[in-house]
Amino acid sequence: MKSIREYLWFNTDERVEFINITRKVQEIIDENGIQEGLCLVNAMHITASVFINDAESGLISDFKEWLEELAPHEPTSQYLHNRGIEDNADAHLKRQIMGRGVTVAITEGELDFGPWEQIFYGEFDGRRKKRVMVKIIGE
Repeated sequence: MKSIREYLWFNTDERVEFINITRKVQEIIDENGIQEGLCLVNAMHITASVFINDAESGLISDFKEWLEELAPHEPTSQYLHNRGIEDNADAHLKRQIMGRGVTVAITEGELDFGPWEQIFYGEFDGRRKKRVMVKIIGE
């Protein structure tokens, strides 16, 4: 049984972005020769998310709009968290909605997904360096 831990690093151009990281996660599995096991992928920052959904561009735009309706960035004064030096309370709330991470089975060397499933990194307070941990246990 192997235990692998690697990090994916992101520094987004926009405050809110969604990045399909499925291929990068699969590359880590391939590089380590894992055929059967489990793969945990989670954001290591409280204002970012990892989640699974469809890689359809309209849906990704819908996520952005929906999250902004649920937890709008402006006005920043609406949040108690922002009454100090912070202005990212909305990013914390968006992360809570989208989740911290996912676990996916590895079967015959491949991420074992249902139809259309892909892994995404969701950034809600971007323009600075952040990381995602990929932890694989398997053989």
